[in-house]
This record gives sequence, C-alpha cells and structure tokens, in this order.
Amino acid sequence: MIASLPSPLLFAVFALAATAVVIASIKATRLADIIADRTQIGEAMAGGLILGGATSLAGVVVSVNAAASGDASYAFSNAVGGIAAQTLFLAIADLLHKRANLEHAAAEPANLFQAVMLIILLSIPLCAMSGPDIAYLGIHPASVLLFLVYLAGVRLAASVREDPMWRPVRTSDTRHDAPEDAEEAGHSVRGPALQFAGLVAIMGLGGWVISQAGGVFISRFGLSSSLVGAVITAVVTSLPEFVTTLVAVRRGALQLAVGGIIGGNTFDTLFLVAGDIAYRDGSLYHATGTNDAYWLATGLLMTAVLLAGLILRQREGPGRIGIESVLMMGIYLTALVTEIFA
Repeated sequence: MIASLPSPLLFAVFALAATAVVIASIKATRLADIIADRTQIGEAMAGGLILGGATSLAGVVVSVNAAASGDASYAFSNAVGGIAAQTLFLAIADLLHKRANLEHAAAEPANLFQAVMLIILLSIPLCAMSGPDIAYLGIHPASVLLFLVYLAGVRLAASVREDPMWRPVRTSDTRHDAPEDAEEAGHSVRGPALQFAGLVAIMGLGGWVISQAGGVFISRFGLSSSLVGAVITAVVTSLPEFVTTLVAVRRGALQLAVGGIIGGNTFDTLFLVAGDIAYRDGSLYHATGTNDAYWLATGLLMTAVLLAGLILRQREGPGRIGIESVLMMGIYLTALVTEIFA
C-alpha cells in the first residue's frame, strides 16, 4: 500500500509517522520521570531501561522489517546509525545546558557503567563481521552472545545504581539524582504505566510506517541501503531520544537525559539480534558492506569519547560545552560526509 503512494503523499506519510513518534515520546518522557520517582529506581536507570527501550521501539521495527525483506544493509545500518545519531544528540543537548558541561553535571556511576557496556556490546558484532561466516538455524552465535551480555549488563547496571562502590565528587554544578516531588513515591504507578504502554504502541506503529517508507526510498530513488538506514530512518527513529533528551535537560533531569541516550543505545544493539533472527539468508553480519561497518566503528568511537568525557568531567570547555561534545560532533560530521560523497 505504501509502495504505491505517489512521492508527495509518501513524504507526507513519512513525516506524519515521524511526528506521531516524536509527540508520543514527549509524553513518555514526563511519564518515565514520574515512574522513576514513584518506583524510586532513579533517573539514570529509568532513562536506560524504561525510556531508552520505549523510544527505541520504532527503530527496532525498522530493522526487523528491513531484515525480513532481505535487505541486511538497511537493517544493520539503521541500528548502528541510530547509535551514532543519538550520541550526537547528547552533544547537541550539551549546547543547550548553559550552566556547565552536561557530562560534568550529570555525574552518575550507572551511566558510566552503561557506557562501558555499550562499548562491549558494539565490539561483539564487529568481531562477528571479522570472523567466519557461520549461522545455526540462520542465526549467528554472536547474536545469542549479544543478547546474553545485554541482560547481564542490565542486571549489573542495576546493582551499580543500588550499591555503588564509588561516588563522583559533588560540585555546585552537579545535578543530584533525587525525585522532583517527594510525595510521588507514595502514589500508584499503575496509571502512568498504562499510559506509557499506550504511547509505546503508537511509537511501534510509527516505526513500521517509517520502515516501509524507507524501503520505498531505496527502490524508487536509487539510494543506497546504508545511506537510508544510517542517515534517514536512523535519524528519524532517533528523534524521540533527541526530544526526550532536550525535555529532560529542560526539566533538570540530567541523569535521565544522559541515561536515556546511553541506555537507548545499549538497547539499540539488540536491533542486530532481532535483525539477525528476521534475516533468513544466513548471518546478518556477513551480508553487510563496508559502509555499514564504518557506521558501527563510528558509533563505537563516539561512545568511547563520551565515556572519556564522563570520566574527565570537564566543567567548562569551548563555548561552555565539554571537549567530548566537540569531538563527537566532528566524528559524526566526518562519517556523514564520507557516507554521502565517498
């Protein structure tokens, strides 16, 4: 049905789906903050688990649909391109937090640990792509390992949040992770949770429409799968993370902002697991191209720079943002120019 639409209507449907996903994500951010307060799990963990997973749903739908249709490059680049784009969004959010470097103000051990886990998770598909082309029942063993490591990481991140072995130095610019309303802790979480689930359904439907439209862009306009996946659909399906990050920063929930991006990125690595399962022609990792590997390496490099910034905790840098944000913008811009012109 979407494939038969004329180009103007196709763009309109694509924009409408993207808008629906973004609006739902804005409302989900507020609810995630309320859920964090009422369950007392903390902003960083709420950002990484609740908000990060929900706002990534549209992206996983895109990768699964692309893999099921046999376009491995589209599925893979959408996943890793989204990780790079979302890390860039954190650098942009740093520009808007005028008081101090965002990575300094949002000091939180759980976010540091999640960044380390993300580097590990991104290294697994890189190893798979470089290793032998094997698959059992159409699934590469790396996908199973990726899923198990993710589960272990979630559990360990929770323990870091609940019982940290070290704490960051508090400064006048550090945002303390505490409920904005102490009375929220005594209220029921059922209502916000049901509303949150409804918004998740909207984001999932929007992701399906975006994936279908992206496939039409590839066939109708002769665009490469890696370009559409890493730059177009990845950025569009990552807009919820961008919006939720900006909203969280505006609300002063800085741990939620940083945790949402890093946690969302760790969840996005599972796009590759879902895509490998949906791709029935063998290993997804060996059906991709060098451009897809380049975006994977870009996401890995940007995450390493972000982790360095979280550890360094530079208070002020060029233009009152951290040097890590400047570097992340430069890395992403280089990757984008390379994808378009190389």
